[in-house]
Amino acid sequence: MPVTLAQAQINTQADVNYAVIDNLRRNSWLLDQVAFDDTVTPGTGGASLTYGYTRLTQARTASFRAINSEYTAAQAERQRYTVELKPLGGAFTVDRVLARLGASATNEITFQMQQLLTSVRVRFQDELINGDTAVDPTGFDGLDKSLTGAATEYLPVDEGVTAGYLDWTRGTIDTQAEAMAQLDIVDDWLSRIVPSTTGGGDLGEPGALPPGRKAVLGNTRSITRMRALARWAGIYTQERDDLGRQIERYGPWTLIDLGDNALGSAPIIPVETRDPDAGGGGGNVTNLTDLYACSFGLDALHGASVAGQPLVQTWMPDFQASGAVKSGEIEMGPVAAVLRNVKACGVLRNIKVA
Repeated sequence: MPVTLAQAQINTQADVNYAVIDNLRRNSWLLDQVAFDDTVTPGTGGASLTYGYTRLTQARTASFRAINSEYTAAQAERQRYTVELKPLGGAFTVDRVLARLGASATNEITFQMQQLLTSVRVRFQDELINGDTAVDPTGFDGLDKSLTGAATEYLPVDEGVTAGYLDWTRGTIDTQAEAMAQLDIVDDWLSRIVPSTTGGGDLGEPGALPPGRKAVLGNTRSITRMRALARWAGIYTQERDDLGRQIERYGPWTLIDLGDNALGSAPIIPVETRDPDAGGGGGNVTNLTDLYACSFGLDALHGASVAGQPLVQTWMPDFQASGAVKSGEIEMGPVAAVLRNVKACGVLRNIKVA
């Protein structure tokens, strides 16, 4: 049965594992929406951690036909893919003297675990966008690579925008009419994303996820500009969910700022200089970025994990044994992300945000 973080939290037996999963859920709306299909069984003798699946790459349409004529034959297209599951986590060491200093809420063990949890969350989100197994085989392919050339890759230059980019800077969009014109483009892009019809896990179980969950993923600048456009249109809402997270929405789409990479040196979704008109007369343009739209579900974007193994595990330093320095670890998986239907996710390229 597919498992979510919420279900893994309910099923855990150790208080520390419960707290670790709770931290991941509260600090990552994205991770909390991913259902992990826990069906990979390594077995014995030539065992592997490979998850195989079929991705729908091109849908087909229906049509009417005239009487005494035949339909024009057409086929939906699909392609076989595999992804290798990898453990995600880290280890830390603590001297037994430092471990006993200060209150439990602020001591060295708590500090190291909190920092490691932050790294796990950020690395998964980074890999989901930027992962490329040709560059780093220890991870999985992300959406940037998977959506390049797909039908849901929205390039302004191919949609009649002569400049090749959308100018969302504060000085450019300063009237409701201008904001509405840009949101027309956003709606055109989002309309191409196929919603998921399945949730995550058994919907009769606590923590199971309903179908229809979807989000727009960006960085701080792009989500800030998206929020401003949505306010102009009067379609921006916000609320707090059951975990106390502030949830922002553009209509039915949740707006998610993925933030910076693990080092805090740059946003996960980069802001960079590009030539958006594909070698035309416009030249390079600074401060361009992308937005990603995702539908979550077992027929859309989901995760894969190992059958019969906890989704998240924690090993605390054992100071009862001899030795001054002890190690602790947190590990998620082995896991990977799976894009089951290429039309369940999309990317809006070349948005100028500054």
